[in-house]
Amino acid sequence: MLSDQWGKHSSPSVVRILWVAMHSALVRVQNVFGFFTTVAFCIAISIALSVIVIPQVPSASLELRNVQVVKGRPHYHSPKKEEYAHIKFDLHADLTSLFNWNTKQLFVWVMATYPSRVASEPPSQAIIWDTIIISESQKNPSTPFTLYSYLTAPTKPPSKSKRLSKSKQAIESAPGLISLKNSKPKYQITDISGHLSATSNVTLNIGWNVQPWVGALTWTMREECSWARWMGIKGGASNVFDMPPLKVKGVNQEVVKGSGKPGKAAEASPIVK
Repeated sequence: MLSDQWGKHSSPSVVRILWVAMHSALVRVQNVFGFFTTVAFCIAISIALSVIVIPQVPSASLELRNVQVVKGRPHYHSPKKEEYAHIKFDLHADLTSLFNWNTKQLFVWVMATYPSRVASEPPSQAIIWDTIIISESQKNPSTPFTLYSYLTAPTKPPSKSKRLSKSKQAIESAPGLISLKNSKPKYQITDISGHLSATSNVTLNIGWNVQPWVGALTWTMREECSWARWMGIKGGASNVFDMPPLKVKGVNQEVVKGSGKPGKAAEASPIVK
């Protein structure tokens, strides 16, 4: 009887103590986690908005070298023969201002734009070349392992020649510099109609996509679309040209642009950093 009375009076109090202890522990964990996520979210927003005040002044020069239109299979898996264009170009671009402390990498491409066969449809666009330029922070990431290797690695004074080469390399390693001369395209241009010969009003344009560590993606800004301290690209478009007639065997049908003696056929000397 005494045990029954003790059980009736003690069990609710013990259960209440345990419940209060568990409730307070869960509340504390939730408060800490909520505070952590709030701080992380505010820091992320601050980082994403901080790049607005950093000026961007990209510039580029894009020129057509030559273009050929041939009929065949542009890819080994193509089911049938069709007309495709082979375009060579010169590209010199300075996109270093697009890199800041929140830039992870930059995706750059060269796109050909030409009118569609149907006048009511928008112009056709095809990418002929692209590349990915990574930032210095992604090229040389800072991790606990790299920090430990740096601290434990033996230090030796570099020679004078090595110091000069390293300084020269530091000057030339700025990400965002592109220099392509008589570059071959990565991709051939094909059309859904299967015909490209004698197409008029064709232009080449450079475009990019900035991929940040935190924040939204930003795309190509043309010169007329400048905003605040972000200037649109200066240049970046070739002169209008026409596709040549279909290349016939034994007859050289190509459009060649540029002055002086052209370089070796299909030679490309890219400097992409």
